[in-house]
Amino acid sequence: MSDDLELVRGSDNIFRDFNMPNPELEHLRATLAAQIIKTLDKRKLSVREAGTLTGINYTEFSRIRRVKLDGFTVDRMWKMLDLLGQTVEVKVKVHPAAKPPRAVHAHA
Repeated sequence: MSDDLELVRGSDNIFRDFNMPNPELEHLRATLAAQIIKTLDKRKLSVREAGTLTGINYTEFSRIRRVKLDGFTVDRMWKMLDLLGQTVEVKVKVHPAAKPPRAVHAHA
């Protein structure tokens, strides 16, 4: 039996590595979700306690714990962290994309 394996080194963004749509946005959402979970764990807060503390329905914290991020916007998760007493700091770098975007034609 031959174990011909090829080692492929990934980038810092698994969403990009798997050619998923909007990889940078998904990476940011996953990072914010991970920070919410980390904050809950560090403060030993249940999702219900987090809901009571923040005024956000506990089911939203539950969805984040289960990594069900559909429907969560970056600003919503940012607000959740803010209400949990966390400050989010973002560093933005803008550079040309690896491949140019498709042309979008406006219809008049």
